[in-house]
Amino acid sequence: MKNASLLAVVAVFVTTGLVTPFQAFAEDDLPYYLEDRGRGTPLSMFGTYIEEGDFIVYPFYEYYYDQDAEYSPAELGHGLDKDYRGRYRAHEGLIFLGYGITENLALEMEAAVITARQYRADDDTSVLSTMPPKVEESGLGDVEGQIRWRWAGETQSRPEFFTYFETVFPLQEDKKLIGTQDWEYKLGIGTSKGFRWGTVTLRTAAEYSTEESKVEAGEYAVEYLKRISRLFRFYVGVEGSQDEVELITDLQFHILPRAFIRINNAFGVTSKATDYAPELGMLFYF
Repeated sequence: MKNASLLAVVAVFVTTGLVTPFQAFAEDDLPYYLEDRGRGTPLSMFGTYIEEGDFIVYPFYEYYYDQDAEYSPAELGHGLDKDYRGRYRAHEGLIFLGYGITENLALEMEAAVITARQYRADDDTSVLSTMPPKVEESGLGDVEGQIRWRWAGETQSRPEFFTYFETVFPLQEDKKLIGTQDWEYKLGIGTSKGFRWGTVTLRTAAEYSTEESKVEAGEYAVEYLKRISRLFRFYVGVEGSQDEVELITDLQFHILPRAFIRINNAFGVTSKATDYAPELGMLFYF
């Protein structure tokens, strides 16, 4: 009788939209290999999944701290075509949107506004370089969209497989430090498998830029996700692109049935990666 009453209460919450079926039965209704992530399609945002009909809104803030960011005075409009390493700082406000079209197909969009500062390196002293002590730009940052398709769902014996296509729009053709100046495309593939000790995801992609007019190896990642309780989930991963590799941690606090706070930190593993990039935001499901 108690179980029937509990099910009736849960049913009310589910039908009114206050919780999703995954949240209501996070521990009891899912096979063990889906307990960490639920039945949703994976999005590009770390440890985030979306179900059919869901709409995600994620506003967040990110800070960039780098003591040896690589730059070329020529690329910034200041003469000398030579690479230097100087301090870099940036503040970025972003909005991420996602929509689950079907149980296996999702769309997402991300846009940013940013203020970035590249400081001249101590050894940037050539008379051919007109680099000032600081180059600063503010305005629209990267704007990108993705379509994501899960073409094989996970079973007890088989992992999940998914693919994604990304476009970055050239909306800052006159800027040097922020935004994107040319069309960029990315095609990627990934696989996930849930175990009793956590969920592992592997993914890789190829990239094409109209500026370079060639296909290059793109991002790659090894990711681990674990749901500790109904309220807390954590992620750790290694993500790289060519010679830039980062260690990423992500903590999710599910303080509301359809919203959670995310605290993300990225640490540069290789010298060309950003030294430290913390992120803070709150993600909402509608």
